[in-house]
Amino acid sequence: MSTPIKEHRFPSGQVLQIVQGDITREEVDAIVNAANAYLQHGGGVAAAIARRGGPIIQRESNAWVREHGPVSHEAPAYTGGGNLPCRYVIHAVGPVWGEGDEDAKLAAAIRGSLALAERLGLESIAFPAISTGIFGFPKGRAARVIFEAVRAYFAAHPDSPLHLVRLTLYDRPTVEAFLKAWDDYFAAQSQA
Repeated sequence: MSTPIKEHRFPSGQVLQIVQGDITREEVDAIVNAANAYLQHGGGVAAAIARRGGPIIQRESNAWVREHGPVSHEAPAYTGGGNLPCRYVIHAVGPVWGEGDEDAKLAAAIRGSLALAERLGLESIAFPAISTGIFGFPKGRAARVIFEAVRAYFAAHPDSPLHLVRLTLYDRPTVEAFLKAWDDYFAAQSQA
């Protein structure tokens, strides 16, 4: 597992971390895939997860969509982890920048993923920088939305068995944007 660059412990005891690394190598209960509504894992993080996890992830994704229909921002899907070191992959649909109401849709994807992880009885989860790649969501803004969604979720669910949330960021520009947003966000939180 990657070494944390930043770590924040919420009053309820849960921990949020930023790490730089490859999400497909995270040894957590679940990793989150930045998915599209039809769970076709053709590019970016989704392709890396499907490649490393093996064809079972796409097969289970296809079965999910056949049974439940397209995945919404609020209600992520999940599959097994295949060959990945995690038990589950939670497939969260983030917004495409410019489609409208992007902040609310990204927050819903984060909350939905956390709620699903809790329903599955998980203790740890790793997220990528959802929507900040080909979907074009500005990195710093996405970071603030994600931090606030995690904080609000744990404030509302202080007894959650989910105790570790990692933001596993692959490239240096994303790490830099999230670190800047982290310093601004948590400085403001400490003054609130």
